[in-house]
Amino acid sequence: MQNLTIITGASRGMGLAMAQQLLTPGAVLLCIARQRNAALQAQADSVGAVVEQWAADLADSGPVAQRLGVWLRARDPQALVSATLINNACLISPLVALRDSDGTALSLALRLGLEAPMHLCMAFLDATRDWPVPRKVLNISSGLGRRAMASSGAYCAAKAGMDHFTRCLALEEAALPNGAKVCSLAPGVIATDMQLQLRSADPAHFPDLATFQGLHAGGQLSSPQDAAQRVLAYLESPNFGQDAVGDVRG
Repeated sequence: MQNLTIITGASRGMGLAMAQQLLTPGAVLLCIARQRNAALQAQADSVGAVVEQWAADLADSGPVAQRLGVWLRARDPQALVSATLINNACLISPLVALRDSDGTALSLALRLGLEAPMHLCMAFLDATRDWPVPRKVLNISSGLGRRAMASSGAYCAAKAGMDHFTRCLALEEAALPNGAKVCSLAPGVIATDMQLQLRSADPAHFPDLATFQGLHAGGQLSSPQDAAQRVLAYLESPNFGQDAVGDVRG
């Protein structure tokens, strides 16, 4: 019997760390990212897990969602013990005020950060609606979906939207006999490329620059591996899904 997990943004950062930690004997993992990761395939082969990697641009998520639906309908749910979707991929647009923003960059951030998770949730929940196994949706959110920050309107809006559509999903799935457990989870502050982008911003356009430089200087960033461990522990908690919006820091 197999645990099936679909995860986006799994080629680097916390997404890669989660994928690595999910690769246990008998696991089936579908990774969707811009690039494939050869080391992840080698790890899967060494532990007796199955990993499939799709190189896809989630800024154009409609075709990816359609492909996911077809892929899921080809699975045998009787061979599974669980099915989980983790929407982890994200993008922060250039850190400037909205009045100085580029419309293409804004659209890209919103498509990847909000439209893609909604498309993939739609495909996952539709294709698995009659599966008898426990199903979960974990959307990786951010504290910035709950706290406004200047010069990051698209990212904040995408994460706030993720939180709220997850609340809607929770209501919908709770009305079903075997509805999925869903949660939009903030993982804390992590040492990723995004944090480097925040620390490297132009102080003339990004008023919070000193805050993020201070977090780094003070050693307050979690490693991707530690963050992944906490997120996956939350996912496996018996309380997962009781709150539609959560934070690993409590």
